Amino acid sequence: MNLEKKQRIYKSIMLVVLSVLITFIITTVLVYKKLEYDGTNKYILVSDENSNIGVDIAKFRAIIDQYYLGEIDEEKLREGAIAGYVAGLGDEYTQYITKEEYEDFQQSVIGNYVGIGIYMAVYQDSDEIMIVSPIKGSPAEKAGMQSGDIITKVNGVEYSGVEGMEDAANKIKGEEGTSVNVEIKRGKEVISFDITREKVIMNPVTAEILENNIGYIQLTSFDENCSVEFKNRYEELKSNGIDSLIIDLRNNGGGIVREALNIAEYIVPKGNTLMITVNKTDKEIIEKSEADPIIDIPVIVLTNENSASASEILVGALKENNCAKIVGTKTYGKGVIQEILKMEDGSALKLTTEEYFTPNRNKINGVGIEPNEIVELPEGTILGADIDKKQDTQLQKAIELLN
Repeated sequence: MNLEKKQRIYKSIMLVVLSVLITFIITTVLVYKKLEYDGTNKYILVSDENSNIGVDIAKFRAIIDQYYLGEIDEEKLREGAIAGYVAGLGDEYTQYITKEEYEDFQQSVIGNYVGIGIYMAVYQDSDEIMIVSPIKGSPAEKAGMQSGDIITKVNGVEYSGVEGMEDAANKIKGEEGTSVNVEIKRGKEVISFDITREKVIMNPVTAEILENNIGYIQLTSFDENCSVEFKNRYEELKSNGIDSLIIDLRNNGGGIVREALNIAEYIVPKGNTLMITVNKTDKEIIEKSEADPIIDIPVIVLTNENSASASEILVGALKENNCAKIVGTKTYGKGVIQEILKMEDGSALKLTTEEYFTPNRNKINGVGIEPNEIVELPEGTILGADIDKKQDTQLQKAIELLN
């Protein structure tokens, strides 16, 4: 009886400790990095003394301890509790990131990570996860993955939608040398790939000279320092005699907003508004160009339904300051900004904290930006690395306008 009594006392103490621990982890965070705004570091303490989530979890833990037959993994219970709590917000862009996932996330922001090397996007109408393109030289490209393939499963688990794409991306990443199974749908065919993960170096900026001295720069994402790379590429093109420029933002899902603003400053006159942000308390911040532009030639920007977030900031700034014409199809419509809130245990919370608007205060979130010239790709054409330039009606329209 004494032993049983000691065990009951021990369990009660552990429940209280667990309750306090989980409540502390959930309600105490450090604001680490504004991923989609300015990249500056700031630290604040956030707490909610009225939260009773720890008490509720302790009640369920008592039932688990009493009846559950299997082994209990404390770390998985903790992570599952936090992930479920965050998911209850119902915001597709807000996400709990484990310590391991956060380390991968940091690598992807600076342009390299361990995985298979694909860009992904979500079809808004069907919620399917599409491979926009495999990165050149990546394990995915070597295995035979193609632009337009639809990802249906990762390691046997089905995924769809924006939130599903985030989860699928995390499952695709992993330790170098390990393998992952990815099932895709290509037309009516279903193909399964077993691919070994490798360190993938992304190059988000590519450039070339098209006919009639038209410069072409493609931006696939706004990774760290891509604005510097963009400037270098432009200066190379300019030194080779270009007299107009096409910036291709199709299938660019965004990234670090500061990078997009830097590129906007290369084109928009000093003092002009680039974007407007509003937070939860209706505090408004107006971002203006602080430098004289370096690009003084005609510019056309290509967009499609997968041009999102930071891409839309750049598009809005250039369109509404009359610095570029936009050609293609309406953009995605992601007009909200997430901050990365880092916790003391190394995990993090990606949380929606601001909404942004165009210089003329037009709403982007859930709306998108209409191009000046609406041009569809031919039916059945998938935009990707293998598309022939002559089939690319959007690119051809841009060339026509510049000529």
